[in-house]
Amino acid sequence: MTFDLAFTEDADAESRLEALAALTRQTRELMDAVALTAAPEGELAEIAGELAVLTERLRAVSRQSTHPFHIGSDGTLRHVGNAVIGSGNPFALPLVIEPDPSTGEGGVRADVTFRPIHEGPPGSVHGGVSALIMDHLLGHAAALAGRGGFTGTLTLRYVRRVPYGEPLAATAAVARTEGRKTWVEGRIADQAGTVLVEATGLFITPTQWPPMRDAPSVAG
Repeated sequence: MTFDLAFTEDADAESRLEALAALTRQTRELMDAVALTAAPEGELAEIAGELAVLTERLRAVSRQSTHPFHIGSDGTLRHVGNAVIGSGNPFALPLVIEPDPSTGEGGVRADVTFRPIHEGPPGSVHGGVSALIMDHLLGHAAALAGRGGFTGTLTLRYVRRVPYGEPLAATAAVARTEGRKTWVEGRIADQAGTVLVEATGLFITPTQWPPMRDAPSVAG
């Protein structure tokens, strides 16, 4: 297995990524509108036909694989196709993760507002979506602590209903380490600090990472 790596050091590449992000934001708006629509049958059929035309326009110039990792001109590593943080993935919130040393080693925080398309029980976020967010956030905390790896196990405790459309906070930090194993703990809470979801993840650092295609050699 290899990871694709692309570089966006020129203005044209950055401009295209910005245009892709704009299209993705509009698609997210469309997805939420579809989830909440009360339009009559005829209107739905007409809109579906219009979307079919737009879909074919995009499909005519489709990539053969998902969007690769990108390194921008500022040296930031981005993964625009990621299901959690990707600016080019309509399913992503996208989650914006910030370092938060106050929570512990590798501490991170992210403001989260789930959308209608994330619904599970009526008016609530699907438990699997909460798990998706926590898996990524816990993994990010492990990586920030220099313990990057792959998820070995992920355990969640659903304490209370997780609403969509309301601002929430997700946090994570490393709990302990042992050899190549790293345990990370996190949670999702509301604005009052009430815990909604608790999570513990075990991450395994591989002895050798898969190579990245198109990565430059580094000297010195």
